[in-house]
This record gives sequence, C-alpha cells and structure tokens, in this order.
Amino acid sequence: MALNDDIRLLSQLPLFHGMGDEPLRLIAFGADRRHVAAGQTLFREKAPAECAYVVARGSFELHATDANGQSHAEATVQAGTMLSELALVTLVERKYTAIAVEDSDVIRITRALFHRLIEEYPDAGLLIQNRVRENFAALARQAAAMLHKFS
Repeated sequence: MALNDDIRLLSQLPLFHGMGDEPLRLIAFGADRRHVAAGQTLFREKAPAECAYVVARGSFELHATDANGQSHAEATVQAGTMLSELALVTLVERKYTAIAVEDSDVIRITRALFHRLIEEYPDAGLLIQNRVRENFAALARQAAAMLHKFS
C-alpha cells in the first residue's frame, strides 16, 4: 500500500476522523507495516499493550478467556478497525488475543509516535482530546441509563 492509501485509511478511523493530512502523514510515515499470515497471533490477551494496530487488509478473530480458562472467539474485525486504541495513551493489558483469519496486514502505531503527533500538531491533540471526552461522556450516559438495573 502507498503512503496515501494509509493516510486515507487512517482518516476513516473514528480517532483520526477530521484530522488534516499533515498529522496523518506523520502517523502513516512513522508507523510500521506488518504482514500477519493466516493463523498467526498478532498479540495475546493480558500482554502489555505498547501500541495500537490498524487492520489495513484482512481480518482477525478476537479471543477472550472465560472464567473457566477456556478461550472463545468474541468477535471478528475487518480492515478499517483499530485494535487497542487505549494503548496510545497509557499502559494497558491486551483484553483479547488477536489471530489472523486470513493473510492480513496491519499498521502498528506506537505510543511514542502518537505522543509525537500531539506535540507537533496541537490542533490534532485538541481534536483527539475532544473526541475522547465525547466518548467518555457517552459511556457515562450509557452507564447512568443502566443504573436502575443494579439498584
């Protein structure tokens, strides 16, 4: 894929939607592209997450371990999905194991690269801050709407 294709893909992600080409070019140019063969594991549940991945081509099955220690497929994600978005901001554990369903390509965005984006493009940082704030507010509204179920 060409750099412009990566920029177009990144611009369609909710986190980066509405961001200018220059900040997206920094991410696209600084990120690593990786090929993951069908059946290969991209990352494992409970491992430290130091980066996010964008599925550029292919698909991944997301497996989580239940209370009995059994692994179950929880979802399948396609191209255009960002995995472990929160890892761009802080150290977290992976919540699932991602296994390639088919030959796939991912764009690996490190936390350091994301911080560089925010430092070099304050407007992009403000856009992301507002988007995160909106997401937390929506989550709080959803939790409040369900509060009656736990009373």
